[in-house]
Amino acid sequence: MRIVIAGAGEVGTHLAKMLSNEQHDIVIIDPEESRLKPVDSTLDVMTVQGSATSVDLLKETLGKKTDLFIAVAHLEDTNITASILAKRLGAVKTIARIDNREYLEPSTKEFFKSLGVDSIIYPELIAAREVLGLLHETGTTEFMEFSGGRLALYVQKLGKDAPVVNKKLRDVTIELKSSKYRAVAIKRDEETIIPRGDDVFKEGDLVFVVSTREGIKEMMKFSGKENFIAKRIMILGGSRIGKRVAQSLQKECFIKLIDIDPAKCEILADELENTLVIHGDGRDANLLMQEGIAQKDVFVALTGNSETNILACLLATKLGVKKTIAEVENMEYINLAENSGIDTIINKKLSAASRIFRHTTNPNVTQVKCMTGTDAEVLEYKVPEGAKVVKGKLREIHFPKGAIIGGGTRDGKPFIATGDTHIKANDKVVVFTLPYALEKMSKFFL
Repeated sequence: MRIVIAGAGEVGTHLAKMLSNEQHDIVIIDPEESRLKPVDSTLDVMTVQGSATSVDLLKETLGKKTDLFIAVAHLEDTNITASILAKRLGAVKTIARIDNREYLEPSTKEFFKSLGVDSIIYPELIAAREVLGLLHETGTTEFMEFSGGRLALYVQKLGKDAPVVNKKLRDVTIELKSSKYRAVAIKRDEETIIPRGDDVFKEGDLVFVVSTREGIKEMMKFSGKENFIAKRIMILGGSRIGKRVAQSLQKECFIKLIDIDPAKCEILADELENTLVIHGDGRDANLLMQEGIAQKDVFVALTGNSETNILACLLATKLGVKKTIAEVENMEYINLAENSGIDTIINKKLSAASRIFRHTTNPNVTQVKCMTGTDAEVLEYKVPEGAKVVKGKLREIHFPKGAIIGGGTRDGKPFIATGDTHIKANDKVVVFTLPYALEKMSKFFL
């Protein structure tokens, strides 16, 4: 597939990195040479310096056939204009990143489609939905549902008192005797591994677990965690994400929202009737204590500044809040934030990249998510007739190292995969894969 990406920011660069693992023909356009140089030096892609709204540049770059044009530049206007031009100049499909929720209205989406913008991505809305999901699944650091919630991926951070710490995966499997969940990966420091029987769980590990709905409580015991009902929530930052989270929860939860901008606080107070809006600095320990941080279930930091969000969450943890969620948009800070004690990190750029990535993969992919803080991806496939994955039991078909099937659904019923599982056509299966195995793994579902 030939793919042209307009914008060499963090979304465009991350997409190019993901897509280069699948041997696509990739071109990145950006007006700034300083953003293209790191891409040139680290990725096997072609770079073009210039404006993505230049007709002459697009004619030359799109060439005879471009299967997908992705506009993820900083400015929304650039993305929309570039997508319209690319479509008129022959791109088969176009995707534009936007910053305006009005554009998601069905009639407006149809209007853009008539102009040549096939799909639009709104990162703030995707991130807000992730936060809402995490506020309902408070015992996990990252969460994704499959097949209408019949199966889900949970990410559990192991504390020193977790029952499985210092035990081998093989021994834990024998001890727990569960067919309702399966550990599919471990992230330790900077490394993500697909665990084998002799691998030992250690304190501080992030463990990726696929579980059925019935196995959630039992799975939580695995890490010593438990879900709790989040009713008292403090939000730092009246950003579009913070505002949407408050709007969604204010009728069922007690919400306090803090913002440092007095003018923004006045606007938010008018728009959020059931949310207590407070003007102040969320890094101020005295303010947080006055507002009862120790009695709050969850503290969510959603300002536009990664450093502020990290520091505020660390302070909230010290002052007694049960769970912290921080928006960290600086990719270099993600591992630092995870290792500092913050429960959950969200990154709207990674979330947007996941949504766009789905348009470039195997046509049998129904869902995909790039995991925060790691290059790994989780994909859900609908298994076609005659696919290589149905040729025998999983232990017999030489499924690629670096990838693992965690489970799936068959006729609407969930199952957890083992070496003796025989995948069948029309099953939906959840696969965890590292980048180097992605291309080989994908061929099992063609």
